[in-house]
Amino acid sequence: MKSHSAWGTSKNLVKFRIPTSDNLVPIRLDIEIDGQRFRDAFTWNPSDPDSEVVVFAKRTVKDLKLPPAFVTQIAQSIQTQLTEFRSYEGQDMYIGERVVPIKLDLRVNHTIIKDHFLWELNNFESDPEEFARIFCKDMGIEDPEVGPAIAIAIREQLYEIAVQSVTSAKESRLSKKGRRAGEIFSASKTGGNAVDLVKLFGNKSSVIRKRKEWDVYEPFVDLLSNEEVEALKAREERNIR
Repeated sequence: MKSHSAWGTSKNLVKFRIPTSDNLVPIRLDIEIDGQRFRDAFTWNPSDPDSEVVVFAKRTVKDLKLPPAFVTQIAQSIQTQLTEFRSYEGQDMYIGERVVPIKLDLRVNHTIIKDHFLWELNNFESDPEEFARIFCKDMGIEDPEVGPAIAIAIREQLYEIAVQSVTSAKESRLSKKGRRAGEIFSASKTGGNAVDLVKLFGNKSSVIRKRKEWDVYEPFVDLLSNEEVEALKAREERNIR
């Protein structure tokens, strides 16, 4: 088992990375060309050579029988997101014995998922895919696309939190208040500030549900009819336009 000490440097200072066992980049694509739309979400290893991006784009277009114009757009979108991620590599960020709220509010095909739980940031053995697999098993979800969607949603929020932690470290240095840096942690869009893990929970679990909140944040899963799905799709398209 890997040690947690990698996160335990002076003043909780570490180099940028997403706090998961594999430092993968969440990639989300939403491309429309001549009325044809392609959407997808997946993870990418930032250490892979950039040449793999074009290979992936060509293979995707071929497999899905998309127009050739999608190759360039897919490759550019992936490369842009990888470049942004790599721009943070090597930068300092502060992270310690903290947990942050993670929210799920997804529709995957006919399945709606809503949940709210706390995630431990200093455990870089955490595995969003394993959490998603167990969640789907416990909730009786059979659609194989739901698990990956849950994992991506978690990874995107953890990525955002890590980026904001880099910003906090920069602001701390600029304001010359390094002694308080471990306490400075901007609230992410997921809502709420990070809280002290040891004081509240006294354990090392990556996903935490406070007992008093079980009724409030009990996972919610619903299956929609074909008619309900079509109505939601139509509403989403109107909102996009």
